[in-house]
This record gives sequence, C-alpha cells and structure tokens, in this order.
Amino acid sequence: MKITNFLKNIHYLVLPMLVLLSLGLTGTQSNAACYIKIGLPEEPRTLNIWLASDRSSHQILSQIYQPLYKRDPDTLKLIPWLAEGEPVFVAETLSYTVKIKPSKWSDGSEVTSEDVAFTGRLINDFRIPRYVSRWNFIKKIETPDKHTVRFYLKEPKSIFLSRTLTTSIVQKREWIKVVKAARGSEKPLITLLNHKIEKPVGTGPFVLTEWKQGAYLFLQKNKYFFGAGREISGRTLGPYIDGIIFKIYATSDAAILALKKGSIDMFWWSIQAGYLQDLRRQKDIQIFSSEKSGLYYLGFNVRKPPFNDLNLRHAVATLIDKNFIISRILQGLATKMSTIVPPGNQFWHCPDTPRYAEGLNREERTKKAYEILRKAGYTWQVPPVNGEGKVVKGKVIRLPNGHPMGKFTILTPPADYDPLRAMVGMIIQEWLRAVGMLASAKPMAIGSLIQKVKGRHEFDAFIMGYGRLDIDPDWVRNFFHSDNDKPRGWNMSGYKNPDFDRIAEESAGTLDREKRRKLIWKMQRMILRDIPYIPLYNPKLIEAVRKDKFYGWVGTLGGIGNIWSFCEVRPN
Repeated sequence: MKITNFLKNIHYLVLPMLVLLSLGLTGTQSNAACYIKIGLPEEPRTLNIWLASDRSSHQILSQIYQPLYKRDPDTLKLIPWLAEGEPVFVAETLSYTVKIKPSKWSDGSEVTSEDVAFTGRLINDFRIPRYVSRWNFIKKIETPDKHTVRFYLKEPKSIFLSRTLTTSIVQKREWIKVVKAARGSEKPLITLLNHKIEKPVGTGPFVLTEWKQGAYLFLQKNKYFFGAGREISGRTLGPYIDGIIFKIYATSDAAILALKKGSIDMFWWSIQAGYLQDLRRQKDIQIFSSEKSGLYYLGFNVRKPPFNDLNLRHAVATLIDKNFIISRILQGLATKMSTIVPPGNQFWHCPDTPRYAEGLNREERTKKAYEILRKAGYTWQVPPVNGEGKVVKGKVIRLPNGHPMGKFTILTPPADYDPLRAMVGMIIQEWLRAVGMLASAKPMAIGSLIQKVKGRHEFDAFIMGYGRLDIDPDWVRNFFHSDNDKPRGWNMSGYKNPDFDRIAEESAGTLDREKRRKLIWKMQRMILRDIPYIPLYNPKLIEAVRKDKFYGWVGTLGGIGNIWSFCEVRPN
C-alpha cells in the first residue's frame, strides 16, 4: 500500500513537468512559466462545439470559443465581448447592427464579420440542436464590411440579445471544409456532429496544445487573445498565467486528496458536504460558496388522475416542508425555492409568488392539507385528523368520486447519481403516506427516468433538477407552453393554460426589458398558483482552491469557475 501511494504521489508531482517536457518547455523557459492545475471529474466527451453537451467539454471549450456578448460577473448584464459596443437596433427594418473588435483567431488570422455570419448560417442550415431555436428567427445576415455584421429578424424576439448574440463564434476557415463534406453526405447533421476536432481554433484566452486521453489536457495562453491587457467592464484582463493543466480524476476522493496535497490548485466541481469539515481545517485551502442558476423540483403529470386535480397538488405542496429538506437532508447547503426562477437571478426572480404552509410545523401542515382535501370532496377510511382535532395516521384516502386513490410513484434519480434527490423522494413519500396516500419513491437510472418522463409521459410524479439554467428565463415559456406538451418536449408535466400561453408568447416577442420582466413575473405567479411543478431547493455551489498559490478568483452566479477568473487569477 505504501509503495502504491508513493507511486501515486510521484505521478501527481511529475505530471506538470511531463506536460512541459512534451511541449518543449524545459530549462529556463519552464522555470519562468506559471501553470494552474485544475482537476476535472470526467474526461471531455468531445471538442466539437456543436456536439458538446457534457459539463467537462463545456468547461474546456468555454476557454477557447467566445461570443460577441458576455455577462458581467457582478451585474449579470450583457456587455460587449468580441463586439465593439452595443448593438444598434433599427425598428423599421427589424435589424441589429454589431461592430466587431479588432481581434484574431488563435492561428493569427483576423476575425471578421464573415465568421459571425458563417456561424449563424451553419446553425440554421443544419438545424443544430440546442442552437437552432436561438437563430431560426433570423431572416438574413449581411456583412457590409469585415468588421460589421447586420442581422434582420423575421419578427421581434427577446432572446436575440441574450441568446443569439451570446452564441460562441467559430472560424469559417476551420469549418468550411467540414460543412461542405457534411452537406454531401447521406446524413449531413450527423456527419457534422461526428466530425472530430483535435485542436479547436478560437478567440479565447487559451488554446488547446495537448490532450492525453484519460490523463490530462493542456491549454496554453493564447498570444492573440483580444482581451489581453484590455479593460472590459472595469476589469483589466490577462491572462496572468501561462496556461492551464486539466487533470482527470475518476473519483472525488482522489481529486480532494490531490487538492489537499497541492497537486492541483482547484477541483472544478461542486464539493459535497462530506468533504467540507476536513477541507476547512486545511490552512492553505479557501472555500467559496455561490448561488447556482438552478432549479430542483417535484413535477406532476397533470394529464391524468390523480394529479390532474389542482386541490391534490395544493395539498401536496402544503405537506412538503422545504426548510426540513434543506436543513436535514442538504445540511443547509441550499437555498429554498419559492418560484421556478432562482433568487440569484435577481432581475427575473419574482419575489411574491404564492407560498404554501409557510412557517407551519408538521402537525399544522397535516391539518391544513386535510382541510384542502376534505373541502374538495376527498374522504378516508381513517382521516389524518380525528374528531378531536388530533393528527393521526390516515388510511385509505378516497377520491371525490368515491374511488380509493390508487398507488402512485415518485420517480427519482438513483442514490449513486444524486443521493440528495433520492433522499428527498423518500421523505416526501413518508409525508404523503401519513395522510393516507399510497405514495412510493422509486429511484431509477437517469436515462430511463428521462425517457419515461420526457419521452413517453408514463409517470405520476418525479423529482428532477436543472443545475445550469440560462440567465434569460425564456425557458419558463418552454417548460410550460402547451405547444411543448409532446414526446421529448420540454413541457414534461403536460400543463395547459391558454392564459399562460398568451402571456408566454407575448414575453417572447417583447423587446422592452422592463415590460418583459412584468410578463415573466406573471408567468411565475401562474405556475406557483397551478403548481405543475413544486420548486424545492437550489443547491449551493461549494468550490475549493489553493489560496497559497493563486489569488484573484471572480465569483458570480454559477461559481468561480468562469472565464473572468481565468483571465484575472494571478500567482501569489
């Protein structure tokens, strides 16, 4: 065992030098270089930006490919990034004109408006999933000169600024041959997505130099990065490091051990509660706690009994004690959700949505839920509140039509995928059984769960979560618009409300930000009134770094693992 540990330690120590040797950065050059070492929990699945959907691929590619506009880490407002200034809108032609900063690709060639136009046309021509909804309302794109691009919209779209203009831009020269080959193939989209990219050409602060499968990726500072030495949003950007070594760890245990030993400077993953006590005792480790742009919730199938009854959904919402879930299951490392937009997204978060049983204890919740159901015509063989007004265990609840309520299942991810959601399902099961409902929490492999809920709509209730919701809340419309109640559609609950649809459609075409906020707030109130989803909690994002080696981390919604940090972090 000692020999094995010794060999592991040697591996951690020599890895950076092996990378430098493989890159020819030895001798005085390597002595002067400053590389930050970051642990990742899994290998990136692809460097093809159009296929990448996993977290690790996104983490790597976010340092390479860049958009025209990015969000300020403090205010979350959109600011010019590759763009020179604010887009110029002409209402008569429904067009936006954007100027591009003088900038270069990582191969030294110039970034032009043709690259931007090519990116948009590529997305629309191939109808690339996850991107086409941001671009399919663009009627045409013009390039009056090499630093100017003009977009003409088919109709007003609020997400043009927040989603279209925040799409990463790819180099036309790198992709034109790939596009031509894909168009000539039998399945163009699949051919495009399956194209292997080994050395992406980007405009970001770093460029991929080496990827040793199963071990590490090495990103070196991009000498052509347009932001180097430039002040953007009041911040003078670097990077002030020479590169990043990303090391892959099979388990969190191994990554945490490497962090404690100083073999890595950051573990780019949320730290679980079980590690915190030990990490807080380490004098050279700093802990960051951040809000996530996330939503973890209980969803109902409102297409069929029993949860097509609003009264039953109200009763369930009354029985669920979110404070208990956060304090006992999540150990305080979460924020209570009172609406579907997380509180960290301050501009769009509605602060006055309906709340259920706020501040009530278990007995009071049971009595209130009992009254809701009793008035709606539900009966029991043994009511959960007896004739003396005392809470007892309810038995055999009957629907208003007199039939016994059948068994129903709350689907959850398995404990090895997310133990917290699995435990939440179990405690909700017990709360519902206490009033006579035959609820059963059932852990299920995440792929199978998604197929049953989103693909086939074969479920009663489920617990799911989104950990990286976009700042722009257009997803509220997508999640609940009746048009999306279809197999693999985003409206998984089957919620249908013509008034909601009308307001949602109006919000999608509203360009006035303040007016749109009022509409988004109305939508949140309607969802919390009708509760196809019960928002439960938003886990805190806990991150840890070595403070003895680097400083200057930039916190924002979603944590310190962001491009601002890697452009500003400096060695001690």
